[in-house]
Amino acid sequence: MLLKLFPLTLLSLLVASHEHHHEQSPHEQSPLVGKEINRDEYEWLTKYGKQVDQPFSGPLSFSHLPYAKCLESVTTKYDIAILGMPFDTGVTYRPGARFGPYAIRSGSRRQRDIRGYSLSWGNNPYSNGFKVLDCGDVPVSPFDNALAVDQMQVAYSTLLSRSRASGVPFPTNSLEPLALDGQEHPRIITLGGDHTIVLPILRSLHKVYGPISVIHFDAHLDTWPAYPGTSTDQSRVTHGTFFYLAREEGLMSNTSIHAGIRCKLGGIQDIENDENVGFQLVTADDIDDLGINEIIRRIRARIGDSPVYLSLDIDVIDPGLAPATGTPEAGGWTTRELKRILRGLAGLNFVGADIVEVAPAYDNAEITGIAAADLVHDFLSMILSDHPPKPFNTPLVHAKRDEL
Repeated sequence: MLLKLFPLTLLSLLVASHEHHHEQSPHEQSPLVGKEINRDEYEWLTKYGKQVDQPFSGPLSFSHLPYAKCLESVTTKYDIAILGMPFDTGVTYRPGARFGPYAIRSGSRRQRDIRGYSLSWGNNPYSNGFKVLDCGDVPVSPFDNALAVDQMQVAYSTLLSRSRASGVPFPTNSLEPLALDGQEHPRIITLGGDHTIVLPILRSLHKVYGPISVIHFDAHLDTWPAYPGTSTDQSRVTHGTFFYLAREEGLMSNTSIHAGIRCKLGGIQDIENDENVGFQLVTADDIDDLGINEIIRRIRARIGDSPVYLSLDIDVIDPGLAPATGTPEAGGWTTRELKRILRGLAGLNFVGADIVEVAPAYDNAEITGIAAADLVHDFLSMILSDHPPKPFNTPLVHAKRDEL
């Protein structure tokens, strides 16, 4: 009687699954054959089917993506890896960004691959043939900064050197291969962590691409040679000096650009030093004086077709909209303005991106974590698009808009 109540298809799958994992001799039988099946063991499957997590439930991975410890699983492949770097001992003011990867993943809980289409992008970055995987966090040392920086560099280089999951090429506007070895490498989107993490990332990228350009969204320059009190080589490595050190090591080209700058300076000499490091400047006030389209044009003109890395400090957004950060500065851009600028950058030759300085201890109602998670979703579409999207680019939306 129990066998009659049990769905035949499910029973067949169970038997087939067992036989697949355990090759039988002609004299062996499946342990299910001839045995009475306890229907209660399968009641959930027969009544509700697959166990699908709710937005607020299940293991914590970015947007409920598949999760793997990619650093130890050498056969794991992906096209884009989401990687956490929970490091915050390079800060000069408020610590706490070591919890940034957790906060960003938590802020992404309402997102998922099957509902990833957005009107502003006109696409779903998860449904165009690329495998996106959450590769977990780098287990960085909180006690030894030199060790932690090396751990992050080794981790990034390890994931960058993997062969890709798909044969689908990344969009590019370059006629030549971006990588020095002529191969296509995975892209990594890094969740910080304080901004110091970009130094080991640039070291890893340099081995693959040579000197690269950087698009840097931030309230601060991060090109200072050193902070007061610096007395050792390691004490030079902070979240405000890493670009200076990267330029010193030859990791960057001289065609990089800041956007959203509004910090206090020691004087005009800071700007002169910044130019020597290789940066052009777009200030926070330029969004009022120049407008979004002109900011996009200037960034694209500065970068051209060179390999480019995008680094986004969450404090580029006004602290009224993203309070959870270590060095907040009043007068920043809105989340909407920043997202609009990111859409205008699609089609550049991105080789990686990060979002840093999310420190959830200073957040309110997950405002900052949710904003950061949404920006990571924008990164995916930005990297996988060969041109900026047109506004409202579906016929249905066009028709509805024209009716108004």
